[in-house]
Amino acid sequence: MIGDIHGAHKALIQCFDRAGFDKNSDLLICLGDLGDRWPETDKVFDTLLQVKNLVLILGNHDQWMLDWFINGVAPGIWLSQGGNMTVGAYKGKVPESHVNLLKGAVLFYELDNKLFVHGGYQPEKDIRQQEKNVLLWDRSLIKSALKHYYEEDEVQLTPYDEIYVGHTPTINFGTTNPIKACEVYLMDTGAGWPTGILSIMDIDNKTLYQSEPVDLLYTGYSG
Repeated sequence: MIGDIHGAHKALIQCFDRAGFDKNSDLLICLGDLGDRWPETDKVFDTLLQVKNLVLILGNHDQWMLDWFINGVAPGIWLSQGGNMTVGAYKGKVPESHVNLLKGAVLFYELDNKLFVHGGYQPEKDIRQQEKNVLLWDRSLIKSALKHYYEEDEVQLTPYDEIYVGHTPTINFGTTNPIKACEVYLMDTGAGWPTGILSIMDIDNKTLYQSEPVDLLYTGYSG
C-alpha cells in the first residue's frame, strides 16, 4: 500500500525497488493523488499501468485531473496546487489508458475489515452512505484520531480494525513517517512537498520502505 505520489515518479521507483515490489504478482493499494506538484505525472501513470494487481483509490487531485482529462477543465485552485505540473507533463496529449485508469478508480476499498480511503469518512454512517466529497476531502476522522493520539488515549473510533488514509501530510506534524492514531494510519508522508518523502508499506507485517526526500530527486522544482 502506497501513499500520495504527486507526480514523483523517481520516488515511486525507489519505493518499488527498496520494497522488492513485484508488478506481476504483488497487490498494490494506492491511496490516491497520483499527480500534481512534481513533473512526472505521466510516468507515474505509465508505471502503475504495469502493475497487474492495482487498487486505485480516487483522491481529490485525481478528481481535478480527471475533470481536466475529460473536459479540459483546469480551475485556478488546481493549477496553483500543482496542477500546472501535470498540464506541463502531458504537453497537450493525454493517453486514453491514463484516462481509463482514473475512470476506474474507486472511492474506497475494504479488505479483511481494513478500510482504505483517500481523505476520510464519518464513522456514524456506513461507508456506502458517505458523500463523495467526504471520502476525497474530509479530515474530521483524522482530527479526532490525532486528538486521542496526542492525549495518549488509545480508543476505537470505528468498526474497522485498521483504516489507511492519504491526503493529510504527516510532515505537518513534524515527521516523515506514517502516524498511527487509534486505528487510523496516516500514510501521506509529504511526497508532494519539499523535504517530504514517499512511503510504501506491507500491510501484513507493517514493514515500511521509503524514498529519498523528493526535492532532492527533483532539483530545480519546488513541489
